[in-house]
Amino acid sequence: MFILGINAYHAGASACLIEDGQLVAAVEEERFRRIKYCAGFPIEAIKYCLGKAGITAYDLDHIGISRDPNANLYKKVLFTLRRRPTLDYIKDRLSSMAEVKDAKTEFCNSLGIDPKAFKAGYHNVEHHRAHLASAFYVSPFQEAALLSVDGFGDFVSTMTGRGSGTKIEVLDTVNFPHSLGTFFTAVTQWLGFTNFGDEGKVQGLAAYGQPIFLDDLRKIVRLKPSGRFTLDLDYFVHWSEGIAWTWEEASPAMGTVYSKKFVDKFGPPRPSHGEITPHYANMAASAQAMLEEAEFHLVRHLHRATGLKALCMAGGVALNSTFNGRVLPETPFEDIFVQPAASDAGTALGVAYYIYHQILGKPRRFVMDQAYTGPSFANGSVEGVLRQHNLAYETHDFGEMARRAAHLVAEGKVLGWFQGNMEWGPRALGNRSILADPRRGDMKDILNARIKRREKFRPFAPSILLESVGDYFDQTYPDPFMIKVYNVLADKRAQIPAVTHVDGTGRLQTVGKNQNPLYWQLIKEFEGLTGVPVVLNTSFNENEPIVCRPEEAVECFVRTRMDVLAIGNYLIQKESD
Repeated sequence: MFILGINAYHAGASACLIEDGQLVAAVEEERFRRIKYCAGFPIEAIKYCLGKAGITAYDLDHIGISRDPNANLYKKVLFTLRRRPTLDYIKDRLSSMAEVKDAKTEFCNSLGIDPKAFKAGYHNVEHHRAHLASAFYVSPFQEAALLSVDGFGDFVSTMTGRGSGTKIEVLDTVNFPHSLGTFFTAVTQWLGFTNFGDEGKVQGLAAYGQPIFLDDLRKIVRLKPSGRFTLDLDYFVHWSEGIAWTWEEASPAMGTVYSKKFVDKFGPPRPSHGEITPHYANMAASAQAMLEEAEFHLVRHLHRATGLKALCMAGGVALNSTFNGRVLPETPFEDIFVQPAASDAGTALGVAYYIYHQILGKPRRFVMDQAYTGPSFANGSVEGVLRQHNLAYETHDFGEMARRAAHLVAEGKVLGWFQGNMEWGPRALGNRSILADPRRGDMKDILNARIKRREKFRPFAPSILLESVGDYFDQTYPDPFMIKVYNVLADKRAQIPAVTHVDGTGRLQTVGKNQNPLYWQLIKEFEGLTGVPVVLNTSFNENEPIVCRPEEAVECFVRTRMDVLAIGNYLIQKESD
């Protein structure tokens, strides 16, 4: 049985294919279209999934999308009528609903198939149910408390639930217009980070400030009994004026969310390229603290309501790695799972497994313990690209490649590492990565000057051998998806300054030998040379989506000041300046 899940008409368009409960492929459209957070319809991702399975669309048994225009319809209508909407607003909403409802037709048209001959069952899965499913059904837990928090989807911003076996029970929801994701986005925009997906920058900047505005923000985000919350809507415009969105065939763009009252209270917004003064750093720290306070309010209530030991989280806010790293030390939960594409892209995964388990009642057969679900490329295609660029190369077997790469990184070289299947989600996890020596205090500046051109306050991440985590960090719970922040032990911070943030933390990736043996071997070889079982890992890209194909990796290598490229069995070194 083949089931295809889709996230479409929203940021992070994506597709996921499962066969008899086993994951075949999961990919984001941005990697193929080369448009960051690509919205629209994920036709290239769908084509890849079908090709990976060696099937056509006619072989699908079920297909689903992570939007349900009929979900919470009464609440939508009631809220809209209370606002006395304009005719243009009503037309816009009806057009959006019709677009989602007609996704099956677009699927058939895009693939050039006959709708009359297409017999797969079609399902609309409510947005946050898809989030919950994406977290629970691929987790290792048979029972878990479930939490989904993001901006909005199907008129809901927050959903809590309980997962047991093959069933998910929704416990509570927070509806439009109240949203922690929208609150954090509003502050992100006010801080001058106006591109879609910039919320992660605020997490990095927060470490440079003090939460002096927390009391003010507590009056804007108001915590209520039973884990609930409301916003003081006077500080936002999404509910009164609406927000301008750009979705189709492009990077998503979002209009301003904060209101004039927010500016009157906290001062003028920072220009996009303006100075980051202590005032703005303090707001970043305050917003992060407020978000964490609200999330702890949710999570602790959820534990009281369920009494369960495991927590599964999803939604865009579940990518807030600073909060994620505090859950186990500071709540009664003993286990946690966040799948690597926790944002809206991951709803494609949730749709497929929601259909398989919740709707069809099929038993669970799959646990996501690694994120390598995208394309891989044979040596032949790699060699062809190298020849097109007239690049001289060495060839090595994989054991020797890991040794050579480790030596080069230990020598201070910046290494592009392109191996195996592409990662699922926003983090490079050792298959589409740029690697460097974490022992060098100047390595952040080197990477930014040569390739990344990121803001100075943003940290780089450590990849560490799973068996060595306790030697460097204050927690040992595995994190193969680089989705939690732990404290670097005080006596180790001087050893790995390039991956230790200003507050003494690191957003780590634990690397297990069973999950990624080649990457594990590289780090093990580096440890043998240096005594340090850690490498600096950042995504293989330059102001673009993470590279997917050999062509993109080689082009990035050529146009930047990267020193070395290890791609498949080929090693390419630039001549020293």
